[in-house]
Amino acid sequence: MFVFRLLFLLAFAAPVWAADQEAETDRFLREVFTQPPAPEILWLAGELRPAARAILEHDYPAVRVRYWRIGQRTAWVLDEIGKELPITVGISVDHGAVERVRVLVYRESRGWEVKSPAFTRQFDGARLTARQTLDRGIDGISGATLSVRALTRLARLALLFHNHVVGTVART
Repeated sequence: MFVFRLLFLLAFAAPVWAADQEAETDRFLREVFTQPPAPEILWLAGELRPAARAILEHDYPAVRVRYWRIGQRTAWVLDEIGKELPITVGISVDHGAVERVRVLVYRESRGWEVKSPAFTRQFDGARLTARQTLDRGIDGISGATLSVRALTRLARLALLFHNHVVGTVART
């Protein structure tokens, strides 16, 4: 019965989340590019699919990912499950380093502290190592462990995707 109620509530919440996500995505892209370019598509094929799986510890739920690019700067809007619900995050990467992380839509009931600029600034300048990890540690937040892990995985994933489309080589 609980599952039925949850699905019923999610069916009505989905259009609201979609509207929020679209508005937040537009705002994020204007922050990154001022005049956002047309979106491009990255197909998760070949070695990219298992590399993404290794970072996420599960398959990415889509076969293609939309992104925006001007020169060496890319922007990604990615989703990852925190504890139970998806967290939508905008990540911009410039010359192989995270430029900005912004939580666009947070749907969990706890762990909202990951939206704080004080937390997301930790990712600024982070790069992907040859082992597909970040070149720095990210401090956790008590009570938001799963959300912190989700954002960290998404930052790694955005760097992986960026390096794939731009051709940046990971550092050791």
